[in-house]
Amino acid sequence: MVRYNSWKLHVRKDNLKFSAAHMTVFPDGRKEGLHGHNYEIQIEIELNEPELPKMISYKTFKQALSLACNAWDEKVLVAGNNPWMEFLSDADGEYKFRLCGKRYTIPLDEVVVLHVDNITVENLSRVFFELFWEQLTLDRPVSCWEHLIAVSLTIEESRGQGATYSVRF
Repeated sequence: MVRYNSWKLHVRKDNLKFSAAHMTVFPDGRKEGLHGHNYEIQIEIELNEPELPKMISYKTFKQALSLACNAWDEKVLVAGNNPWMEFLSDADGEYKFRLCGKRYTIPLDEVVVLHVDNITVENLSRVFFELFWEQLTLDRPVSCWEHLIAVSLTIEESRGQGATYSVRF
């Protein structure tokens, strides 16, 4: 019998969160009204080697998550690839668009346009993972991550309601 060992690290802290507004669009072209959530983030890191030479500090993960949270905190998240989304202008410091027939004007520095077709926790978990991973791996050699098996990132829009995106290496 072949035995396979792994360990899972869990990171969930009260300060790993962001507040953002969004509108989810439904398949028939209707949408929710603009509203917000206090999104909470957690990650699980599965690794095959916990020995000291390959140790990664929890602080490293928390810092990368915190930077990613700060990028989306107090923003309006907009689905740039939504078929009912019509970009109008980003002149004069304002982001103007039409979504499902309604026109919106928001200060440019308060908008994050994501390359997704809808703002759902499923899509947010994937895009947020990419932002987190970019921060995590910045200026760190690939060898730092060779013992990772998988990383899963969960975004909850309310306690107990969310989505998890996982990457296996």
